[in-house]
Amino acid sequence: MLWRRQLAYWDMLQKGKMKGSEALVKSLIKEGVKHMFGILGGNIMDVYDILYDVDKRDLRHILMRHEQCAAHAAEGYAKASGKVGVCIATSGPGATNLVTGIADAHCDSTPMVAITGQVKVPAIGNDAFQEADIVGITMPITKHNFQVTDPDKIASSVKAAFMIASSRRQGPVLIDLPKDIQQRELVEKFEYPKEVTLPGYKIIVSGGHPNQLKEAAKLLTEAERPVILAGGGVISANASRELMALAESLNIPVSTTLMGKGCFPEDHPLSLGLIGMHGRKTANLMVTECDVLFAVGCRFSDRITANAMHFAPNAKIIHADIDSAEIGKNVRFDIPIVGDAKLILQNINAIVGKLKTKEGPWQEKLRKYKKEYAPFYDYDSKPIKPQRVMKELNALIDEKTIITTEVGQCQMWAAHYLNIKHARNFITSGGLGTMGAGFPMAIGAKVARPECKVIDVGSEGSFLMTGQDLATCVVEKIPLTVVLLDNRYLGMVKQWQDLFYNKRYSHTYLGEVPDFVKYAEAFGAKGIRVEKPSEIKEALKKAVKSNQPYIVDIPVDPHECTLPMVPPAGRIDQMIEKK
Repeated sequence: MLWRRQLAYWDMLQKGKMKGSEALVKSLIKEGVKHMFGILGGNIMDVYDILYDVDKRDLRHILMRHEQCAAHAAEGYAKASGKVGVCIATSGPGATNLVTGIADAHCDSTPMVAITGQVKVPAIGNDAFQEADIVGITMPITKHNFQVTDPDKIASSVKAAFMIASSRRQGPVLIDLPKDIQQRELVEKFEYPKEVTLPGYKIIVSGGHPNQLKEAAKLLTEAERPVILAGGGVISANASRELMALAESLNIPVSTTLMGKGCFPEDHPLSLGLIGMHGRKTANLMVTECDVLFAVGCRFSDRITANAMHFAPNAKIIHADIDSAEIGKNVRFDIPIVGDAKLILQNINAIVGKLKTKEGPWQEKLRKYKKEYAPFYDYDSKPIKPQRVMKELNALIDEKTIITTEVGQCQMWAAHYLNIKHARNFITSGGLGTMGAGFPMAIGAKVARPECKVIDVGSEGSFLMTGQDLATCVVEKIPLTVVLLDNRYLGMVKQWQDLFYNKRYSHTYLGEVPDFVKYAEAFGAKGIRVEKPSEIKEALKKAVKSNQPYIVDIPVDPHECTLPMVPPAGRIDQMIEKK
């Protein structure tokens, strides 16, 4: 009986007779981990043997079908919930399959702990079966790595890993656990530490230097053409309310990066929407013309600035970020502020006080641009235009809808056209641009927030990289909707071939397979194919309401480009608007 095994297990733990594998599982439970995503193998089996007796209410393991999906699911879980995501895999290929997801989390500053099995300590370095130097491989793409060689150090290593992953600039941490360390008994009685001290790693929660805060507030209150650029750091710091207070107090338009999308409601009169290569023209023009730019929680990536020499050329730039290494790295600055986005915004709001800036020519220009350059959705033509799909999705989105995206044209259609009103309701792969990430991220997001509708805006090229984990959705009863903008090409690469390579479509056509309705049915999921623009609305409603894993396959015009677009090395105010 399962309950007897569980009683025996917990009795053994209470008596202090514990192996390393048991110490790991109990440490995760003590840390408050409720869900983890992974696949077992030979060198992590001892941990999974312990999981066999663990009550799912204490810790639920979700068996994925590929380790890359486990890492992406942990990312989606973290991005949707704000908690640390956890993934687990065996040694060798299991560990290396996590690497793409770990790198993705590193690029997007996503808090994640990856746990890997390893060959026995005496075999490390001897090219043993399924050995890989995962510590060395992931060193450049993690905040820190632990290879635990003493079972009594497991608890403190777990505590440290979660502390590092979730503090300062967030990111992934890896714990590598050799098989013999899993099997060895602890010498000391197990005790999960309340805190750990790490030499050289101090958690200093700063709200910025007082003098710099005063200078920034002065610039913002005196500016005639101010703009706020909000990045993913605003979401990580849960600072949307403070951002709104500052924007409304001083009547400042707000643009967001891709990772910051949703931190400021995009139906707000002061919202500019997405900035950058595939951003809205209004946002790009307003940033180019502003006299003060307050960038908070963003790293000024090349997709945001394009040619940095021409980015906000007439502006005084206030750059606030939790990571001092990002300030001045890509874009010049006038006032640097290092600290937590929430505290910085709170402090600037306190300095500004109850000042209410009246509307003027700058706000009038904002309304003019938004009217003149508003995205156009109403296409009734065939082939179906992606813009029409976005229109119907916008009608479905509410505060309990999470949108994830694949990478490529589908990602840019969603980022440009969908109006997201709440933080953590738009999840995508930003810095790494990982095709296939959106679907497993949707799995993680749904597990984290089961009360929400979760919709993955994808394409057939990206979805097929990880689509096998539709099996996970069916078996684990994780209902979500995949909307495929199906153009049978690697769409974004084809767009570049259209615009910059004389329409030489080298290896971008994917062919006419598979039939995605049959693909869904083969996994025990549901599928529907949309043929007309008028059918989109009902198909989406049916899928979302079904409470089942569902693929909505929508063939779209393969020659439609996501425009406007800033050309490579171009200026963000000089966008390609017509093909």
